[in-house]
Amino acid sequence: MTARPAIPAIASAPLAARIEKQWDDDIVPQLVEYIRVPAKSPHFDPDWAANGHLEAVVRQAERWVKAQDVKGLAAEIVRIDGRSPVLFFDIPASGGLAAERTVLFYGHLDKQPEMTGWREGLGPWKPVMEDGRLYGRGGADDGYAVFAALSAVMALDAEGVARPRCVGLIETCEESGSYDLPAYLDALAPRMGDVQLVVALDSGAGNYDQLWVTTSLRGLVNGSLEVKILEEGVHSGDAGGVVPSSFRIARQVLDRIDDSRTGVVRPAAFNGEIPADRLEQAKQAAAILGDAMWKRFPWASSCCDDQATASIFAEPVTKDPVEIVLNRTWHAALAVTGADGLPPTQSAGNVQRPSTTLKLSLRLPPLVEASKAAATLKQLLEADPPYKARVTFSYDQAAQGWNAPPVAPWLGAALDAASQANFGRPAAYMGEGGTIPFMGMLGAKFPDAQMLVTGVLGPKSNAHGPNEFLHVPYAKKVTVATAMVVAAVR
Repeated sequence: MTARPAIPAIASAPLAARIEKQWDDDIVPQLVEYIRVPAKSPHFDPDWAANGHLEAVVRQAERWVKAQDVKGLAAEIVRIDGRSPVLFFDIPASGGLAAERTVLFYGHLDKQPEMTGWREGLGPWKPVMEDGRLYGRGGADDGYAVFAALSAVMALDAEGVARPRCVGLIETCEESGSYDLPAYLDALAPRMGDVQLVVALDSGAGNYDQLWVTTSLRGLVNGSLEVKILEEGVHSGDAGGVVPSSFRIARQVLDRIDDSRTGVVRPAAFNGEIPADRLEQAKQAAAILGDAMWKRFPWASSCCDDQATASIFAEPVTKDPVEIVLNRTWHAALAVTGADGLPPTQSAGNVQRPSTTLKLSLRLPPLVEASKAAATLKQLLEADPPYKARVTFSYDQAAQGWNAPPVAPWLGAALDAASQANFGRPAAYMGEGGTIPFMGMLGAKFPDAQMLVTGVLGPKSNAHGPNEFLHVPYAKKVTVATAMVVAAVR
């Protein structure tokens, strides 16, 4: 076997200068335009094809990519009937490197829905730059990825740094679970060659002080739990104490899943062993982040006696940083994310409601098989319903979690070098609590490839929620670090 050449020494300052200028002059204006488009993912916009918003953002990205001065660049929007489109680009290797080794860049252009609670002056489709933060839906998750990928490649070429062939796959269905992606992977994988490294710029960061590498992602089962006890609503004074509340029945069956006092998910089917290396990485991440692991969230004030007294805030499940890391990455968690059958408080009468429907989101440890967990969840919720109520659970999605392959020595060295050069600190490793189904798909399609999953979703960036922002200074440094890692592929 031929030994892998040493990682080239790269001067990060010239790369950083080029990338910063392109971000300021070109990429930020492109992202401002992108944020304005309500390009909601197909799951949230069933009429996406007719509405044309996904088409608008994928065409914007295509125009920009094609306009870049990159030798040999080819780009096209690829379409499969009935599926959301993808943007595919292909850039030949430079500096005399062999053409068959490939770096695959992944990103997506579809967005989560609006969400309420944006502070005054902000909104999901209203780009606002404030203190280096670009507010608006989708900039950080994950519209910046295609621009950052090309910027990294262009900076390397401008500095004469040899790099491998680079291809990009930018989809428009990720926020719906990437259900269109497998068909495109089957169609495009033969054109990608020997993928040595997958770079996915769609993840989180523990802080904005170093490069963060995502090592695992949780799985997900989401669906709707409906409890029906009456055919129509009745007077609560007449029925109270006779007709059981549909909401109380829902609470009872949910208590089969997680303890309402602690949040601990009980069934063994939703839990699993934590690998030793992930436990060690959790300890290292906790040592870096400390109390920032829980202070990063916008806790509600629970008490304030007067203006001279500091507010008392709601508290997390635990303040132990190691437990927090494990709770959000390797333990199951149940959340109720929506409800039907509950009228707004201002219009709620004294009526015993006939039914309650709750939208459930069950996050699963990375190694738990999602399809089996979904079937178990349905069985547990529906079995032996209290008061013989009609209890049904239908799940929309059973997305598998992901555990990264071991980091090759060359990649580990490249990540540390890139982080040190841009932040003065080594790279840090931590799992993420969210679910990104495409990572499992890419891992299955390219089983021998190394994976760099990173991103800009750091403290308070609030992806999917109100006041989402892209931390532009951090995004610039992540772009430079990405360029340096790409140059290490041989």
